[in-house]
Amino acid sequence: MDLSPEALRLAFIVAAVIVLWFTEALPLAVTALLGAVACVVAGVAPAKEVFRPFADPLIFLFIGSFLLAEAIRQHRLDRRLAYAVLSLPAVGERPVGILAAVVAVSVLISAFISNTVTAAMMMAIVTGILAAIEESAAVSGVRPAARFATGLFLSIAFAASIGGLATPIGTPTNLIGLGFIRNQLGVSISFPGWCAISLPVFAILATILVLVMSRLFPAGIGRLEGVQEFVRGERARLGLWTMGQKSTAIAFAATVAMWVVPGLVLVALGAEHPVSVWCRDRLPEGVAALIGAILLFLLPGDRGEDGRVRRAMSWSGARIDWDIVLLYGGGLALGELCFSTGLAAAVGRQITGWIPHGPGAATALVAVAAVVAVVTSEFTSNVASATMVVPIVIAMGQAVGVEPVAAALAATMAASLGFMMPVSSPCNAIVYGSGRIPLRAMMLSGAILDLIGWGVITAAMLVASRTIFR
Repeated sequence: MDLSPEALRLAFIVAAVIVLWFTEALPLAVTALLGAVACVVAGVAPAKEVFRPFADPLIFLFIGSFLLAEAIRQHRLDRRLAYAVLSLPAVGERPVGILAAVVAVSVLISAFISNTVTAAMMMAIVTGILAAIEESAAVSGVRPAARFATGLFLSIAFAASIGGLATPIGTPTNLIGLGFIRNQLGVSISFPGWCAISLPVFAILATILVLVMSRLFPAGIGRLEGVQEFVRGERARLGLWTMGQKSTAIAFAATVAMWVVPGLVLVALGAEHPVSVWCRDRLPEGVAALIGAILLFLLPGDRGEDGRVRRAMSWSGARIDWDIVLLYGGGLALGELCFSTGLAAAVGRQITGWIPHGPGAATALVAVAAVVAVVTSEFTSNVASATMVVPIVIAMGQAVGVEPVAAALAATMAASLGFMMPVSSPCNAIVYGSGRIPLRAMMLSGAILDLIGWGVITAAMLVASRTIFR
């Protein structure tokens, strides 16, 4: 492999970063910063070039989205949605209905706020539901099989990861992949554009999750008494909508509108219309997220203990996952340096033997990209998996002369699977910590869903490559 001195030094740095990400010997964000600093010290590139990705527009999409998600959590809008769905007549007290409702709530909430936060919240709700079932069973003597609780907890973790696929902000993994696609391929995928591709995948995987879990972990009885009474009580405890909840809902709705409307204007008026150009140039997703977040500091919130009306969010109460922000910035910096130094192209040429040349090259590239991302995500974080795999997939596509957008998207989405191990994602770790998840059950159900997810994502990207990306 013929490499420049800068590319050779970068190769050693990237290898060390990958080892640290796999072993988690250091926090992931610290490793990302260490990699960026090492690139400057080793002379791979000037500091201005290395640290430029830390100010990428998607960084501000992260920040705005984190603030909106925190407001939703603080004002308990996520719990309102959860109990509203669980109280629907269609859910009732049938085991399959409750399982489907838990999956539906988890995927809907995790589409907009942290998968980890969603899993933690749903764990608390499902624990309460199971306690109500146990209290009722103590009177009636009819108990569901213990495996049903296992299935519910596993469904929370898997559904939270699946829900993250629905929108670009559902998980940082999505934004990392989109950043590489935009910066290296010059292809910008809008909020509606992502959803047009992801929503069928999201809906199919959520449906399959319910079918698989109800088959593997049946309750063994036809009715789970006590569930609706518990849900009604918890919903009543939430009371009427507060001013803070109303303001948060307004800010969130305004943000979603700013994400969606530019895409609709583009479809309706065309790319060259002045309104479309204005929306594209003046209202990118990151700016829309910041406008929504700023609204939280302007709109009224609840009254404090002193009787004064506070804002919907205070800066002291704002929580931003800076570890994810720094991990994204560091990963994007390494990825861009891999291309600018020629390292990515050289690696892509070396491993193109995996991809057959000819008519089947595009299909093979998508399939290989998805499977590598799934396998990698089982042993390291989803974010680290996307950061490592997506640039290599892009380089492989360029080396074999195949348009790599669909393959890069396949790797981005597949990196969010990783269902088999407790260490595969924080969602898995949270539910495994309940003590009610046998490792064998997680590995078996996770392997089935990994395989199905790989097939669904591969098929969806192949369809997209023949329609959207032609």
